[in-house]
Amino acid sequence: MTTLPFPHIDSAPRTQLYIDGTWCNSAGGRRLQVVNPSTEAVIAEVEAGSAADVDIAVRAAANAFPAWKATTGARRAALLHAIARGVEARRDVLAALQSRNNGKPLAEAQIDVSDVVATFDYYADLAAQLDDTAESAVALPSSDYRAVIRREPAGVVALIVPWNFPMVTTAWKLAPALAAGCTVVLKPSEVTPLPELELAAIVAEAGLPSGVFNVVTGTGVDVGAPLAAHPRVAKVSFTGSTGVGEQVMKTAAETIKGVSLELGGKSSIVVFADADLDLAVELVAGGGFFNAGQMCSATSRVVVERPVADALVARLAERAKQLVVGDPFQPGVQMGPLTNRAQYERVQRYIAQGKADGAREVIEGSVPPGPGYFVRPTIFVEVAADSVVWREEIFGPVLCVRAFDTEDEAIGIANDTDFGLVATVVTRDSTRAKRVADALEAGVVWVNAPQAIFPQTSWGGYKRSSIGRELGPFGLAAFQEIKQVLSAVEAV
Repeated sequence: MTTLPFPHIDSAPRTQLYIDGTWCNSAGGRRLQVVNPSTEAVIAEVEAGSAADVDIAVRAAANAFPAWKATTGARRAALLHAIARGVEARRDVLAALQSRNNGKPLAEAQIDVSDVVATFDYYADLAAQLDDTAESAVALPSSDYRAVIRREPAGVVALIVPWNFPMVTTAWKLAPALAAGCTVVLKPSEVTPLPELELAAIVAEAGLPSGVFNVVTGTGVDVGAPLAAHPRVAKVSFTGSTGVGEQVMKTAAETIKGVSLELGGKSSIVVFADADLDLAVELVAGGGFFNAGQMCSATSRVVVERPVADALVARLAERAKQLVVGDPFQPGVQMGPLTNRAQYERVQRYIAQGKADGAREVIEGSVPPGPGYFVRPTIFVEVAADSVVWREEIFGPVLCVRAFDTEDEAIGIANDTDFGLVATVVTRDSTRAKRVADALEAGVVWVNAPQAIFPQTSWGGYKRSSIGRELGPFGLAAFQEIKQVLSAVEAV
């Protein structure tokens, strides 16, 4: 298919696989359509990879692994910094591809690009330290032996990433994997492959040896499942839905390979009566409507102290009505469409089910006329604790509000979930903020703060939200194996 350059983009998007240092067509010759969610128009066709392509890519990565493992941390660091500079140089193109393919407003896409740059720079700095820190001595209770602990790269790793934050979730996995000395096969989402392929081109142009980095586009069935099952893959790092994550884990278990999973969430923002309500409104709106609510970290459950519940809901309803929904390239647009038709239909089903369960919808916003997967911001009150809209991840701009009377009740409501990814606490009482943050069963807790994420910290959750952690030194450790070397001390 011939595609015309997009507005803000100086060339047609990349559509091929990248294997062993070469852009190539898939073995089967099939292609997948890529859709602009704002217009529902087909904007490109990319190669539809298969198990055969996966095998070729994994073998290339396996062949490249010994030399890449032996590469110094300083050299890996230089290459990671080069990737970061390449992303900076193509910032506008990457942001435009994000908005065109994912549907997020251009301002949000620019934030994503900055996150990618910061992540590659951070792990470049950690890679530079590995020449001195990859091996450490261990104090033993016996002078007859000497022991060291070595941190070595896991091997060939499969990175399977979602469509809600293309490039960001890739950077969170790819940067530490390369820093650790692993070779990589990346499977982008078939829904949003265009920004991922442009990022792949930047990575390829940075000078990595052939086979160190490979990209196979395609569906979860045709590419993701064979990757998780491949016997020469040492580790699978997956971000996506909890249901698919369960299948990845089961498949990986057949060959006893390592697994990291970043899955779903159903997170709460807890607003106390002493909170700054203007701040609370902004934090609730950001936690529920950023990226059209398509975030595993969406704080879509609003748990508010009863004396201020009505006031908060009224302000939220007004804030939601004022939210400008539309084409992500239009000035002033604050929320774009959902990213694909399947998600659009899923969110509509949840909204209908919420009403059927007796929840009351408090706003009737508008969406642009014409095509596009647009959903208006939705706020439910009087939501039962067993309602599906309260308990299940919706992945759309839908907030559910429940009131509480005591601090213990608020903590109990927030923790009453199968997930435990994030939470937010809004209060002027710093002692209470610490007490509640400590009691919440979540991997990340923000206090009076938006969902700021820094690569130096950590990402991941409790319960069914995660296995393992990304970002920080934990993200690097996820791609390392630990080796003990114990030696007898020779008698003098």
